[in-house]
Amino acid sequence: MVSVNPETARTRTVVFDVPKWPGHRAGQHVDVRLTAGDGYQTERSYSIASAPNDPRLALTIERLDDGEVSPYLTEELRAGDQIELRGPIGGYFVWDIETGGPLLLVGGGSGIVPLMAMIRHRQASLASVPNAETLKTRLLYSSRAWEEIIYRDELARLGAEDPTLEVVHTLTRSAPEGWSGFRRRIDREMLAATAWPVSESPRIFVCGPTPLVESVAGTLVELGHDPALVKTERFGPTGSPSSQ
Repeated sequence: MVSVNPETARTRTVVFDVPKWPGHRAGQHVDVRLTAGDGYQTERSYSIASAPNDPRLALTIERLDDGEVSPYLTEELRAGDQIELRGPIGGYFVWDIETGGPLLLVGGGSGIVPLMAMIRHRQASLASVPNAETLKTRLLYSSRAWEEIIYRDELARLGAEDPTLEVVHTLTRSAPEGWSGFRRRIDREMLAATAWPVSESPRIFVCGPTPLVESVAGTLVELGHDPALVKTERFGPTGSPSSQ
Protein backbone atom coordinates (compact mmCIF):
# COMPACT_ATOMS: atom_id res chain seq x y z
CA MET A 1 0.00 0.00 0.00
CA VAL A 2 1.34 3.43 -0.98
CA SER A 3 -0.99 6.00 0.59
CA VAL A 4 -4.35 6.68 2.23
CA ASN A 5 -5.90 9.96 1.09
CA PRO A 6 -9.02 11.53 2.67
CA GLU A 7 -11.96 12.30 0.38
CA THR A 8 -14.67 13.11 2.95
CA ALA A 9 -15.06 12.56 6.70
CA ARG A 10 -16.12 8.96 6.03
CA THR A 11 -14.27 8.02 2.85
CA ARG A 12 -10.64 7.43 2.00
CA THR A 13 -8.86 6.58 -1.24
CA VAL A 14 -6.30 3.83 -0.71
CA VAL A 15 -3.59 3.64 -3.37
CA PHE A 16 -1.66 0.43 -4.03
CA ASP A 17 1.35 -0.67 -5.99
CA VAL A 18 0.33 -4.10 -7.24
CA PRO A 19 3.17 -6.21 -8.67
CA LYS A 20 2.21 -7.91 -11.93
CA TRP A 21 -1.19 -6.19 -12.01
CA PRO A 22 -2.80 -7.40 -15.27
CA GLY A 23 -4.67 -4.14 -15.83
CA HIS A 24 -8.39 -3.48 -15.54
CA ARG A 25 -11.36 -1.91 -17.29
CA ALA A 26 -13.19 1.14 -15.97
CA GLY A 27 -16.05 -0.12 -13.81
CA GLN A 28 -14.45 -3.33 -12.53
CA HIS A 29 -13.83 -4.17 -8.88
CA VAL A 30 -11.51 -6.21 -6.68
CA ASP A 31 -11.99 -8.46 -3.67
CA VAL A 32 -10.03 -7.41 -0.59
CA ARG A 33 -9.24 -10.18 1.90
CA LEU A 34 -8.04 -9.54 5.46
CA THR A 35 -6.60 -12.28 7.67
CA ALA A 36 -6.46 -11.90 11.47
CA GLY A 37 -3.70 -13.27 13.66
CA ASP A 38 -5.88 -16.23 14.66
CA GLY A 39 -6.45 -17.13 11.02
CA TYR A 40 -9.94 -15.65 10.71
CA GLN A 41 -10.52 -14.25 7.22
CA THR A 42 -13.05 -11.81 5.86
CA GLU A 43 -13.50 -10.45 2.34
CA ARG A 44 -15.26 -7.51 0.72
CA SER A 45 -15.55 -6.21 -2.85
CA TYR A 46 -14.60 -2.63 -3.74
CA SER A 47 -14.90 -0.81 -7.03
CA ILE A 48 -11.69 0.43 -8.63
CA ALA A 49 -11.44 4.23 -8.74
CA SER A 50 -8.34 4.59 -10.90
CA ALA A 51 -8.31 4.72 -14.68
CA PRO A 52 -7.06 1.67 -16.58
CA ASN A 53 -3.99 3.58 -17.74
CA ASP A 54 -3.01 4.57 -14.19
CA PRO A 55 0.07 2.59 -13.05
CA ARG A 56 -1.29 2.38 -9.49
CA LEU A 57 -4.54 0.88 -8.23
CA ALA A 58 -6.87 3.15 -6.25
CA LEU A 59 -9.86 2.07 -4.16
CA THR A 60 -12.16 4.66 -2.58
CA ILE A 61 -13.75 3.18 0.54
CA GLU A 62 -16.55 4.48 2.73
CA ARG A 63 -16.25 3.58 6.40
CA LEU A 64 -19.21 1.58 7.70
CA ASP A 65 -19.34 1.82 11.49
CA ASP A 66 -20.46 -1.79 11.87
CA GLY A 67 -18.24 -3.12 9.08
CA GLU A 68 -15.51 -5.71 9.45
CA VAL A 69 -13.25 -4.42 6.67
CA SER A 70 -13.89 -0.75 5.93
CA PRO A 71 -12.91 0.61 9.39
CA TYR A 72 -9.54 -1.11 9.10
CA LEU A 73 -8.91 0.09 5.54
CA THR A 74 -9.93 3.69 6.24
CA GLU A 75 -8.53 4.16 9.76
CA GLU A 76 -5.79 1.64 10.51
CA LEU A 77 -4.05 0.83 7.23
CA ARG A 78 -0.67 2.53 6.88
CA ALA A 79 1.80 3.06 4.03
CA GLY A 80 3.86 -0.09 3.57
CA ASP A 81 1.15 -2.45 4.85
CA GLN A 82 0.24 -5.35 2.59
CA ILE A 83 -3.19 -6.86 1.99
CA GLU A 84 -4.52 -9.53 -0.34
CA LEU A 85 -6.33 -8.44 -3.50
CA ARG A 86 -8.11 -10.59 -6.08
CA GLY A 87 -9.11 -9.21 -9.43
CA PRO A 88 -9.94 -7.41 -11.54
CA ILE A 89 -13.50 -8.76 -11.48
CA GLY A 90 -16.52 -7.96 -13.64
CA GLY A 91 -17.21 -7.63 -17.34
CA TYR A 92 -20.74 -6.19 -17.50
CA PHE A 93 -20.62 -2.83 -15.73
CA VAL A 94 -17.62 -1.58 -17.69
CA TRP A 95 -16.92 1.15 -20.21
CA ASP A 96 -14.02 1.48 -22.66
CA ILE A 97 -13.17 4.45 -24.81
CA GLU A 98 -13.92 2.30 -27.88
CA THR A 99 -17.51 1.84 -26.68
CA GLY A 100 -18.18 5.48 -27.38
CA GLY A 101 -20.91 7.76 -26.12
CA PRO A 102 -22.60 9.94 -25.26
CA LEU A 103 -22.42 8.88 -21.63
CA LEU A 104 -24.96 9.41 -18.87
CA LEU A 105 -23.57 8.49 -15.45
CA VAL A 106 -25.90 8.47 -12.44
CA GLY A 107 -24.50 7.84 -8.98
CA GLY A 108 -25.48 8.00 -5.34
CA GLY A 109 -22.99 8.30 -2.48
CA SER A 110 -20.00 6.01 -2.92
CA GLY A 111 -21.62 4.71 -6.10
CA ILE A 112 -19.56 7.42 -7.75
CA VAL A 113 -16.42 5.26 -7.52
CA PRO A 114 -16.73 3.09 -10.68
CA LEU A 115 -18.23 6.07 -12.52
CA MET A 116 -15.16 8.11 -11.56
CA ALA A 117 -12.95 5.41 -13.08
CA MET A 118 -14.92 5.89 -16.31
CA ILE A 119 -14.56 9.68 -16.15
CA ARG A 120 -10.82 9.39 -15.52
CA HIS A 121 -10.41 6.86 -18.32
CA ARG A 122 -12.31 9.17 -20.65
CA GLN A 123 -10.25 12.18 -19.63
CA ALA A 124 -6.95 10.37 -20.14
CA SER A 125 -8.06 9.11 -23.57
CA LEU A 126 -9.64 12.24 -25.06
CA ALA A 127 -6.47 13.22 -26.90
CA SER A 128 -6.81 10.09 -29.05
CA VAL A 129 -10.44 10.80 -29.98
CA PRO A 130 -10.91 12.76 -33.24
CA ASN A 131 -14.14 14.40 -32.03
CA ALA A 132 -14.56 14.77 -28.27
CA GLU A 133 -18.22 15.71 -28.78
CA THR A 134 -18.96 12.06 -29.56
CA LEU A 135 -17.93 11.27 -25.98
CA LYS A 136 -19.86 14.06 -24.30
CA THR A 137 -20.63 13.01 -20.76
CA ARG A 138 -23.08 14.09 -18.09
CA LEU A 139 -22.81 12.98 -14.46
CA LEU A 140 -25.83 13.26 -12.16
CA TYR A 141 -24.55 12.72 -8.64
CA SER A 142 -26.70 12.50 -5.50
CA SER A 143 -25.09 13.21 -2.11
CA ARG A 144 -26.54 13.85 1.31
CA ALA A 145 -24.61 17.11 1.81
CA TRP A 146 -22.01 19.30 0.12
CA GLU A 147 -19.25 18.09 2.44
CA GLU A 148 -20.09 14.47 1.59
CA ILE A 149 -19.48 14.81 -2.15
CA ILE A 150 -16.67 12.39 -2.99
CA TYR A 151 -14.08 13.75 -5.48
CA ARG A 152 -15.79 17.16 -5.21
CA ASP A 153 -12.77 19.28 -6.14
CA GLU A 154 -11.60 16.95 -8.93
CA LEU A 155 -15.06 16.86 -10.48
CA ALA A 156 -15.26 20.65 -10.37
CA ARG A 157 -11.86 20.98 -12.00
CA LEU A 158 -12.58 18.45 -14.75
CA GLY A 159 -15.94 20.04 -15.50
CA ALA A 160 -14.35 23.49 -15.74
CA GLU A 161 -11.57 22.29 -18.04
CA ASP A 162 -13.68 20.15 -20.37
CA PRO A 163 -16.78 21.60 -22.06
CA THR A 164 -17.90 18.10 -23.05
CA LEU A 165 -18.14 16.99 -19.39
CA GLU A 166 -21.04 18.28 -17.30
CA VAL A 167 -21.39 17.54 -13.58
CA VAL A 168 -24.83 17.96 -11.98
CA HIS A 169 -25.20 17.61 -8.21
CA THR A 170 -28.26 17.06 -6.10
CA LEU A 171 -28.16 17.28 -2.29
CA THR A 172 -30.76 15.35 -0.32
CA ARG A 173 -30.30 16.45 3.31
CA SER A 174 -28.54 19.79 3.58
CA ALA A 175 -27.11 22.41 1.25
CA PRO A 176 -24.72 25.32 1.74
CA GLU A 177 -25.99 28.87 1.79
CA GLY A 178 -26.64 30.13 -1.70
CA TRP A 179 -26.98 26.66 -3.21
CA SER A 180 -28.95 26.86 -6.46
CA GLY A 181 -28.79 23.23 -7.57
CA PHE A 182 -31.18 20.35 -7.00
CA ARG A 183 -32.18 19.65 -3.38
CA ARG A 184 -33.97 16.31 -3.46
CA ARG A 185 -33.62 12.66 -4.34
CA ILE A 186 -33.27 11.83 -8.02
CA ASP A 187 -36.74 11.65 -9.54
CA ARG A 188 -38.43 11.46 -12.93
CA GLU A 189 -38.44 15.21 -13.48
CA MET A 190 -34.73 15.47 -12.70
CA LEU A 191 -33.84 12.61 -15.03
CA ALA A 192 -35.96 14.05 -17.83
CA ALA A 193 -34.11 17.34 -17.42
CA THR A 194 -30.58 15.91 -17.32
CA ALA A 195 -30.58 12.77 -19.51
CA TRP A 196 -29.40 12.97 -23.09
CA PRO A 197 -32.20 12.67 -25.67
CA VAL A 198 -33.36 9.13 -26.39
CA SER A 199 -32.57 9.72 -30.07
CA GLU A 200 -28.86 9.92 -29.22
CA SER A 201 -28.85 6.39 -27.72
CA PRO A 202 -26.66 7.30 -24.73
CA ARG A 203 -24.69 4.67 -22.86
CA ILE A 204 -26.05 4.80 -19.31
CA PHE A 205 -24.40 3.59 -16.11
CA VAL A 206 -26.16 3.79 -12.73
CA CYS A 207 -24.48 2.91 -9.43
CA GLY A 208 -25.47 3.38 -5.80
CA PRO A 209 -27.78 1.99 -3.11
CA THR A 210 -30.33 -0.50 -4.39
CA PRO A 211 -33.44 1.75 -4.05
CA LEU A 212 -31.77 4.56 -6.03
CA VAL A 213 -30.51 2.24 -8.75
CA GLU A 214 -33.85 0.48 -9.24
CA SER A 215 -35.77 3.77 -9.31
CA VAL A 216 -33.39 5.49 -11.73
CA ALA A 217 -33.06 2.54 -14.11
CA GLY A 218 -36.81 1.96 -14.19
CA THR A 219 -37.56 5.63 -14.79
CA LEU A 220 -35.02 5.91 -17.61
CA VAL A 221 -36.62 2.95 -19.38
CA GLU A 222 -40.06 4.55 -18.88
CA LEU A 223 -38.67 7.72 -20.49
CA GLY A 224 -37.85 5.67 -23.57
CA HIS A 225 -34.21 4.69 -23.14
CA ASP A 226 -33.15 1.29 -24.46
CA PRO A 227 -32.94 -1.17 -21.52
CA ALA A 228 -29.93 -2.81 -23.20
CA LEU A 229 -28.02 0.48 -22.85
CA VAL A 230 -28.88 0.98 -19.16
CA LYS A 231 -26.35 -0.87 -17.01
CA THR A 232 -26.60 -0.93 -13.24
CA GLU A 233 -24.49 -1.77 -10.23
CA ARG A 234 -25.98 -1.73 -6.77
CA PHE A 235 -24.69 -2.15 -3.26
CA GLY A 236 -25.37 -5.43 -1.50
CA PRO A 237 -26.10 -5.66 2.26
CA THR A 238 -22.36 -5.43 3.00
CA GLY A 239 -21.63 -2.66 0.53
CA SER A 240 -20.31 -5.08 -2.08
CA PRO A 241 -21.13 -4.28 -5.71
CA SER A 242 -23.63 -6.35 -7.66
CA SER A 243 -24.16 -5.75 -11.37
CA GLN A 244 -27.22 -6.33 -13.51
